[in-house]
Amino acid sequence: MKPMLPTLTFDCPNQAGWVYEVKYDGFRAILEWNSKGITLISRNGKSLLPQFPEIQTFLMEHEKEFARFLPLTLDGELVQLENPFKANFAAIQVRGRLKALKKINEQAKIQPCRLMVFDLLMLKGRSLIEVPLLERKKELLQLFHAIGFKLTADPGNLQLLQPVLHHEDFENLWENVILYDGEGIVAKQITSGWEEGKRSMKWLKYKNWKYVNCFVTAFDKNSGYFYVGVFQDEQIYGIGQVLFGFNPEQKQALVQIIKQNSHREDSQFIYVEPAICLEIKYLELYDNQLREPHFNRFRFDLKPSDCTYEQFIFAQKNLPKGLEITHPDKLLWDRQQLKKMDYILYLREISPYMLPFLQNRLLTVIRYPHGMFGEAFFQKNCPDYAPEFVETHLAEGINYILCNHLKTFLWLGNQLAIEFHVPFQTINSKGPSEIVFDLDPPSRDAFHLAIKAALLIKEVLDQLQLISYIKTSGNKGLQVYLPLPEGEFSFEDTRLFTSFIADYLVSQDPDSFTIERMKKKRGNRLYIDYVQHSEGKTIVAPYSIRGNDYAGVATPLYWEEVNENLDPKNFTLKTVLTRIRNGSDPFKEYFDTKKIQPFAPVLNILKKG
Repeated sequence: MKPMLPTLTFDCPNQAGWVYEVKYDGFRAILEWNSKGITLISRNGKSLLPQFPEIQTFLMEHEKEFARFLPLTLDGELVQLENPFKANFAAIQVRGRLKALKKINEQAKIQPCRLMVFDLLMLKGRSLIEVPLLERKKELLQLFHAIGFKLTADPGNLQLLQPVLHHEDFENLWENVILYDGEGIVAKQITSGWEEGKRSMKWLKYKNWKYVNCFVTAFDKNSGYFYVGVFQDEQIYGIGQVLFGFNPEQKQALVQIIKQNSHREDSQFIYVEPAICLEIKYLELYDNQLREPHFNRFRFDLKPSDCTYEQFIFAQKNLPKGLEITHPDKLLWDRQQLKKMDYILYLREISPYMLPFLQNRLLTVIRYPHGMFGEAFFQKNCPDYAPEFVETHLAEGINYILCNHLKTFLWLGNQLAIEFHVPFQTINSKGPSEIVFDLDPPSRDAFHLAIKAALLIKEVLDQLQLISYIKTSGNKGLQVYLPLPEGEFSFEDTRLFTSFIADYLVSQDPDSFTIERMKKKRGNRLYIDYVQHSEGKTIVAPYSIRGNDYAGVATPLYWEEVNENLDPKNFTLKTVLTRIRNGSDPFKEYFDTKKIQPFAPVLNILKKG
């Protein structure tokens, strides 16, 4: 079977009678499972199972669950899933080129790919290709439910068959695609059938383009491609070539200008000095080249010197429309030579991981209008000049900002809000949403006390079968988290537990720990501040940068990282991004833990005691 294909559109496909799916970027594949066995066929008719044996292995492990639904045909995209809204195109290209069986099998175990299924073409031998799309989607979800599979896209899930859900709300889905840097959306007419081998106007693909300003460096006389570049340290840095997007008049005019202004020509190329500026839209960088570049417009208003490598890198992840970043070259951290642009890029990339911890929480920020060079100030009240998209919530006479969306998050970043502090509950919580132990040693030199306290707490929590997480404070301490189910416990309940842990630590090592509130009586001991965990108090959010000279980050850790070699200064704006890019997110399962945290039995024992 040749797949039905979507038609590319540059116009927003938000319209009545359509639904929307995440567009994943991988290998289009049709899975057939019948009496002859399992096949997984690519768009060009080749078997994908030799390159991706993990799919067949996974299906055979669930043969009993699938048996009553065969013969079965599924349409989907074979991907290396990076996050719920994005597949890693480069990673699956590497997998697709592997030849050695040993290497293929290694990768299948270490980093398995998965089939994201968006259509059901046959069920129990009954063809569904003429059934309206919406009915096919419902039957697909019923199939997954009947088999006992989860219905969410999750790169951490070992389920190698996952459904692509359909959405009626275009704007909400598009915001998530932007947030997670996905490839785009496929819009589908709800009454459409499945048309084999046809590129249809009933399916439309709408892509998450990036934009770069660049200049022409050469014209390929053989292929018709225009080579483009930007300036990096006054040297020309080539970023690829573009062919599509020009109308005939634009292309003819551009070729003519290049010929008239060329400084060199050989058998293949006409070379030109930087002068002609273009705006190119593209999907992403792949092998240091623009992927799917399209000419968007001439930029007669720009000089070649405006087309820089810095602005090119700045455009690698889209910013929300209508948001202006002012003074991107402003220096914020002197020692690291970190500019405002670096900070905004950090926020943009960390946003999928940090925003969930800000969701519906009364936000307090610390702003550094002059970077680390001047005075900082706390801000709770939303300023009068805040744009309309900034949500607020009135509490105790203060109009707090709710940082629920990427646009607000980056707007705050542009205001040079560096530290983000949140309370222990959301605006919808009746009680605490988590317990946090803030382990703050008396000095940086006493950080070993925070490590000792954290490990002692972990021993107790493990014995009580409680699930805990830990992060650096971004300064000199550590913070231990216990996620709690929403609305089940009060701050009075959690005070019983926090005071119990504090007393335990002091009993174990009174020379290292204290609950003495007066600083002058603490000496060099670490203060266990169990009183701080209460309504209205705040703590720095996971992944927030701190206002110190090394751009420290309040960084989630794996427990095995908490040892004598741990140094909080190793977790900075630059290094944390590297951790995230390498797939290291120790708080990934944090919110799922809330549903299964066995805190109630522990609390009952404390109440009886």
